[in-house]
Amino acid sequence: MATDTDGAAINGERVVARLRPHARALFWPSLLLIVGGGTLAYFSNVFPEEWQNVALVGVGGLLLALLWLIPLFRWLSTRYTVTTRRLVMRRGLFTRIRQEILHSRGYDVTLSRGALQSMFRSGDVIINAGLEQPLVLRDVPSADLVHDALHDLMERNMNPRGHAASAAGDETTAYDIR
Repeated sequence: MATDTDGAAINGERVVARLRPHARALFWPSLLLIVGGGTLAYFSNVFPEEWQNVALVGVGGLLLALLWLIPLFRWLSTRYTVTTRRLVMRRGLFTRIRQEILHSRGYDVTLSRGALQSMFRSGDVIINAGLEQPLVLRDVPSADLVHDALHDLMERNMNPRGHAASAAGDETTAYDIR
């Protein structure tokens, strides 16, 4: 997709939404970082030798940083882009995986929610396009809106003439009088 400097599409394809999984995925790693940092500070002078205290803080700080940074990078490396022509999913920390589904191909869209996802209005959007395994947009914020937008985009791309004709003739005709 060719884009200009603003990110708008040159060939008529426009970006409808750029999404990531819900930021709630970073709650437990952040809580671990805060509690672990406080625990390290509290126990930083527990050993009689200074080098032991430095080693405890150094190893503990490195472990806490890794336990926080790995989920953060995993969250940052997962992106979903919905355009007027296709859906693009990019994920992967070291090995990048990119999957695309054209709206004109037609697919089945299912919304799945757990109890916690319902409280935050997020959910898993499952897209079955007849491939080996369905494409799953995990824990997407505003999942209802994403689900409806994908349905509308698919319908618009499956029958572009029907959509244009219905949009142009939205006037009510009574007894052949306008």
